[in-house]
Amino acid sequence: MVGRDVEKMVAVGLVWGATNALMRRGAIIWDEALKSSPQTNTGQVKKWLKLVLIWQYTLPFLINLSASATFFGILIDTPISLAVPVTNATTFAATAVFGIILGEETRVGLALFGTLLIVLGVYVCII
Repeated sequence: MVGRDVEKMVAVGLVWGATNALMRRGAIIWDEALKSSPQTNTGQVKKWLKLVLIWQYTLPFLINLSASATFFGILIDTPISLAVPVTNATTFAATAVFGIILGEETRVGLALFGTLLIVLGVYVCII
């Protein structure tokens, strides 16, 4: 049963990593929209609503929340001492990889080396 759970944990980590990179891109769009709009004394709620209306942020955010619900479902049958390291390590690596795919400025060599170390660490957790 743990093998199937590990697959689910890795899938959740991949979704979280991809959506982290996409949400970062949506947040940049939001920040540019705030800078281009006239500087008024708008409240935080209006700024937040502007963020929610940017689909490049909201859609990945909703997918990310769906993965979070799946993660809590995984925790029902899986020890937290296995689920958290596997999922968080996969998320970290996936965020780096998807950031590179999306064209973010990244030190590719260091990111790939870190990802390799993460994969080794997850492997050690699983065996």
